[in-house]
Amino acid sequence: MNRLILPDTDRELSRQTGWVRAHWEALADHLLDSLVPHFSPGASLVELPGRPSRSGTASDALEGFARSFMLAAFRIAGVQGKGCEQLIERYARGVANGANPDHPEAWLRLTPKSQQMVEAAAIAVSLHETREWIWDRLDPRAQEHVAEWLGGFNGSTTHDNNWRLFQVVSEQFLASVGAPYSQDDIDGGLDRIEDWYVGNGWYSDGDGQNFDNYIGWAMHLYPGLWARMAAATPGAQYEDRLKLYKERIKLFLADAVHLVGNDGAPIYQGRSLTYRMASAAPYWMGALLDSTPLTPGETRRLCSGIARHFVQHGVPDERGVLTLGWYDTFLPATQQYSGPGSPYWASKGFVGLILPPEHPVWSDPEDSIPLDDADQVRPMPEPGWIVHASRHDQVVQLVNHGADHARVTEAQGPEPAGDAHYNRLAYANHAGPDLSDHEPHVDNLISLVSPDGSASGRGRIRRLGVDGRTASSWHNAWLGSEGPWAIEITSVVHSGWEIRCALVDGPAGALVRSGGFAVAGESLPEATVSELAASARNDDGLVSAVVGLYGYDEAGVHRGLGVNAFGAHSATPYLTAPHNGAPLVLVNAVLLTRDALRPEALAEGIDVAVDGTTVRIGLPGGGSEVVELGRNRAG
Repeated sequence: MNRLILPDTDRELSRQTGWVRAHWEALADHLLDSLVPHFSPGASLVELPGRPSRSGTASDALEGFARSFMLAAFRIAGVQGKGCEQLIERYARGVANGANPDHPEAWLRLTPKSQQMVEAAAIAVSLHETREWIWDRLDPRAQEHVAEWLGGFNGSTTHDNNWRLFQVVSEQFLASVGAPYSQDDIDGGLDRIEDWYVGNGWYSDGDGQNFDNYIGWAMHLYPGLWARMAAATPGAQYEDRLKLYKERIKLFLADAVHLVGNDGAPIYQGRSLTYRMASAAPYWMGALLDSTPLTPGETRRLCSGIARHFVQHGVPDERGVLTLGWYDTFLPATQQYSGPGSPYWASKGFVGLILPPEHPVWSDPEDSIPLDDADQVRPMPEPGWIVHASRHDQVVQLVNHGADHARVTEAQGPEPAGDAHYNRLAYANHAGPDLSDHEPHVDNLISLVSPDGSASGRGRIRRLGVDGRTASSWHNAWLGSEGPWAIEITSVVHSGWEIRCALVDGPAGALVRSGGFAVAGESLPEATVSELAASARNDDGLVSAVVGLYGYDEAGVHRGLGVNAFGAHSATPYLTAPHNGAPLVLVNAVLLTRDALRPEALAEGIDVAVDGTTVRIGLPGGGSEVVELGRNRAG
């Protein structure tokens, strides 16, 4: 047992979270100290237990070193090296030995599109931030070895997404220390991300509709880190780009403040979720660049909330290790590129430690975030989202009509069914999708279901717009090689509800199934089913419910075992309607809440009238929405 011991909470400086800088330093120290038994004799590799990545164990061991080095670097830099002598010696020795091609623990050389490129960027950033304590103290031969190793980037090829920024920061570090580098590589990478900028502070991570945490912990983080390197490079021209990046992160953070609950729980959506606390990175980076709409007290409130949330849920584990999963080990939440060292990209979430203890993000009292004061509804047209959140039960929901992580080009024939981390109609901070290779995907999808039980997915999303409390899109549904049939959906958000209006093409004899959120826990969620409503309640009191408002005729609850990051047992309420081969209009309400009211009672105030493909919705408490289905679905 290697228990995390934190300082006493400080409710004067941090009245909401109780966390101050000492908590962050204690957590960082615990994570770093817990890695010591896993270091190789020469200190250049960190060999952690767990499932290997597709890149192999040698790459995984480099990953463990590089990503933890970034955490060590932020810890060292923030206190100007004071009290970090052992850390400095350990990582300096590891860098010298790993970069030495003749050492038995030499790192894998950089080759085009190799995983080593990711880890090289971490090492470059870490060496820059600790230059005075590590790089400057390496002997000249060790510095030459490092420059030669990082020089594998020069003129090489990366994946055409956030990886372009790994090349940028690595070669900028080389430039800053007078080593050979390519200015064309740096400029080319920074120019390339301009192609992915979609406005209002949002990037796509590469071509397409790739919106998730990578926008914050990569597309905004690395340009800021690059600017810090460029500022230390004689003659570097960086001011114009830095001005642009500062404007963009400020815009982005105005949206991103809504992606975390007031209990610190971030939304579970997208890939690489095992990086966990890395979701705090963009908030810290806004403060580091002195360009944020958040007060210093709001910034720490958000970031400390995230870190505390994971600690309260058993992260790191009893060994002090970050495992492959969300809270506990849960491999379906990972990708094939995820190895045992991958979770240490959580280090990005500690970038705020660079800011000295006297900086206002550490010395000012915590401030409230918007969700502390009122329920929130935030349309985000750039990623195609509406985010809505309940102040009293700490539930944040993301309605998704734009992020799909799908191929940009039109597929010939059946489209892929989509990635569960992107293709759902909604995501939340206390519920995640069921992730199974063999069970039907039910939660937060409107699917066609064939008589044999196979179901359509949701691959490439075709946007129809986000406007206030409504968002719309359509997608092609396939049943095996049969199709496509168009499914058009408009979501209307009101008082914690999402009302889904759908126009569904399909074959006669199929069922249309509309699922709500999957809720999960360590015990079997309670289920309630009536004719036109179903709900499931987990042992934490979180309730997922669906209510049929037009066109549906049956309800049910689908159960899963070992397929959900939030617990071993999961349950998803759903509705079905038979398809007769003609375009079918369907309307239902979806709820995720900790309220104890019956879903039917909550939905009684919603009136729905359908005339052809026009849906008129009377909302509880007055007000109405008119949804026109069957709009342009070309492309």
